Amino acid sequence: QVQLAESGGGLVQPGGSLRLSCAASGLTLSRYAMNWHRQAPGKKRELVAAITRAGDNSIYADSVKGRFTMSRDNVENTVYLQMNNLKPEDTAVYFCQAVNGLDNYWGQGTQVTVSS
Repeated sequence: QVQLAESGGGLVQPGGSLRLSCAASGLTLSRYAMNWHRQAPGKKRELVAAITRAGDNSIYADSVKGRFTMSRDNVENTVYLQMNNLKPEDTAVYFCQAVNGLDNYWGQGTQVTVSS
């Protein structure tokens, strides 16, 4: 059974940092491109960052570019999202997604709240 388990969310002050993790089980992570999405209350889910299967290329939403960094460890079957200089508008539930053609898996999400 495939599972993606996000962790690392929490409450942080503006300007602070968090590192999210997404641990995968039941699949070989190196075969999947990985995405981080987020969904704020009352808003649509949006793509935040994406990384290739080998981890040699990544893209970011304009709203997080220069502040967030996505990485992966295919040996540990885990992807990460390092979030720096967090802003209140980054408050959302963050989800990881594994994609390989028609295979598509989602985690349950982790809450990130940026507030003073």
